[in-house]
Amino acid sequence: MMFEYTRRRGVRSPVTDAPTFRVGRLARAKSATETGADLSNLIDRSYNYHSPRELHWHLAERLGLAPNAVVIREAAAA
Repeated sequence: MMFEYTRRRGVRSPVTDAPTFRVGRLARAKSATETGADLSNLIDRSYNYHSPRELHWHLAERLGLAPNAVVIREAAAA
């Protein structure tokens, strides 16, 4: 499954002092250029992710899929 997300600014992590981000919108990607239905309700959009890799693992776990079955990409800036 391929997903596309938009990034919103998060806060600095109190543990690592690294920047984080929140997901503004999560959608299932139909193809390399098309985005499908909004699936933002599948995740907690107030969570501060430390990396796209963390989001990737979170989605795999949430959907009960093997991590290699999930592909994510950041939406191009508008």
